[in-house]
Amino acid sequence: MSGFHAGLKAHLATGLTTTCRCWALVREDGLRLGFTDHDGPLAFDGHAFRADTGLSARALQQTTGLSVDNTEALGALRDDAITEADIEAGRYDGAEVLAWLVNWQNVDERQLQFRGTIGEIKRAGGAFEAELRGLTERLNLPLGRVFQKPCSAVLGDRDCGFDMGLPGYASERPVETVEARRVFRFAALDGFAPDWFRHGMLRVLSGPATGLSGMIKRDVTDTTGRSIELWHPLRAVIGTGDLVRLEAGCDKRMGTCQLKFNNLLNFQGFPDIPGDDWSITDPSRVARLDGGSRRG
Repeated sequence: MSGFHAGLKAHLATGLTTTCRCWALVREDGLRLGFTDHDGPLAFDGHAFRADTGLSARALQQTTGLSVDNTEALGALRDDAITEADIEAGRYDGAEVLAWLVNWQNVDERQLQFRGTIGEIKRAGGAFEAELRGLTERLNLPLGRVFQKPCSAVLGDRDCGFDMGLPGYASERPVETVEARRVFRFAALDGFAPDWFRHGMLRVLSGPATGLSGMIKRDVTDTTGRSIELWHPLRAVIGTGDLVRLEAGCDKRMGTCQLKFNNLLNFQGFPDIPGDDWSITDPSRVARLDGGSRRG
């Protein structure tokens, strides 16, 4: 039991224990929730753990190798704890989860047993079942530089370096008409060129869908005004008057980076890299065959 809390280890050795389990959940928007299977509330490490949420967890499976540790959390959907609307909106996707074994008579005697994130969530019959994935799950994500013709950066991130707060690259306005949480129609979007927001983002700033966002599939201008269509519907109700932010889109091409954003120095693509058919391309029919550029 290397690294196990000495006080809790001694308490468990007595054979007469007063232990319970506590879970802390931290969403990506910063909201913190705490749960315990004890019959009273507990608090430590800045977390308040409630006892009346109906949340429980199955046995934790842990290994010494690189396979993913996992367990499951079970609970009832409650308006004042984890709501069905928040799960449907995806607000718990990827949320951080921590689980302790705690001596409820002395919460200083505790051991962190699990740290990971929420995976798949299933809902049925007024309850939910969430898969909890250990830290080794992150090893399944691709890392490192991608060598490809299009830019590999995300518009506005550290690699891109473009300031999305510059005038002319975003617009905040209330929703005028929305269809199926996916198509937004505006009477006009003055000052923005046609197709300006395609490949961009729509972010919700007010209303029940606050904090959600969607990637823009189409930006169409016609006689009735401007239509912004998302690739996928927003996962929460959004209606007339809710404030949204439209951000300019980038198609990852070098020309767009240079002409639309004046950000060529930060372009993260390789526009001259050979394609998959380079090895079977016919020889260049030009006078110079000295191994130089085929563009000459």
